[in-house]
Order: sequence, then structure tokens, then C-alpha cells
Amino acid sequence: MRLNLNNASLRISAGLPQQFPADPVPQIVFSGRSNVGKSSLINSLLNRKSLAHVSGAPGKTITVNFYDVDGRLFFVDLPGYGYAKRSQEDKQRWSRLTDGYFTANPRIDLLRLVVQLIDSYVGPTADDRDMLRYLRSASLPHLIVATKADKLNATQRKESEEKFQKDPLCSAAASVIFYSVHDGEGRNEVWREIVRYAGL
Repeated sequence: MRLNLNNASLRISAGLPQQFPADPVPQIVFSGRSNVGKSSLINSLLNRKSLAHVSGAPGKTITVNFYDVDGRLFFVDLPGYGYAKRSQEDKQRWSRLTDGYFTANPRIDLLRLVVQLIDSYVGPTADDRDMLRYLRSASLPHLIVATKADKLNATQRKESEEKFQKDPLCSAAASVIFYSVHDGEGRNEVWREIVRYAGL
């Protein structure tokens, strides 16, 4: 049975781990630094323009957003990390909330895949590598989506692909998929992985 992507909605923006929903459906997590394009990616995957809010102020919102996809899947949008202007208090709150998703989530057993977003032009940052180390140490299945691929010319694209291939943390991921929300590159490949890991 195919997912009805028209039947997708924001279930809750959770500011505390105890607010995480406990529905018995697979969870697909989206992780990445602030302004890497998580909201744009989620909107692109769901064929929506503004279901996931694209913030004009990177790092402003610190919530875990659960999107209900046809009652059969949760897209879980973790708060972006690595925003330099965020206060120390906000950084600590981000850490507690994100850590809480992995350690205090009543249905962490239903986490099927982490989609780790990395800017294809910038490449993996120190914060990205920290996240990849955590995912690997916790044995969490994950793939990398290299965002904003349409902004690369042919030479930059080749250099970016080589950068990901040579990085041992990136090459340890299930796959690296270059993605463009503007022309749809990578969309089918990402959905194929989501469906496979979610067992749909």
C-alpha cells in the first residue's frame, strides 16, 4: 500500500521529551546543522511548500517536530545544531532535547533511520562529524543527504563527491545521496531508503 503524502501534518512541536508521541509507527529522523535545509527537504519529500516551516532566523526554534505521514510513519525533525549566535543556555537546551530524543523517547525502538543532512558545498563540519560519530557508536542506521546540490558546478560537484568518499565517517553511512529541492535530484533515492528501512 502506497503512502498518501497528501495526508501529512505536523503532530506536535515538542519542547520536552515527555511530549514525544508514543504511536506505534516507524520514525525517520532528520538531523543537521542550522540552515542546512531540513525543513526544505521535508517539504520536498512530502510535495508540500510550507508544511515544515523554513525559519528566517537559523537556530531560533528549539523543538523536536513530529510530522505524521498518512498515520503510518513519523518524520522527526530534530533542532538544528552548530548555530554560532545561539546562547549558551539555548545550546544546553538543544543538547538536552536532542539527547532526550535518543535516550528518553518512549518509542526509540521504532527509530528506523537517521537522515543526516550535510551541505554539499561546505562538506562535513566538526559538528557534523560529532553527530556521525554518535550515530556510529550507537549503531543507529543512517544515511547522508548532501543538500543544495544544484548550487554546485561540475567541478565543485566532483570535488564534493570525492570529499564525502574520502571521509571515513561519511563512507561509513549507508549511502550518500546528493539532493536538490529545486530540481528533485535525489528525491526518489531518499524515498527508496526510507521505505526500505521503515519496512513499508
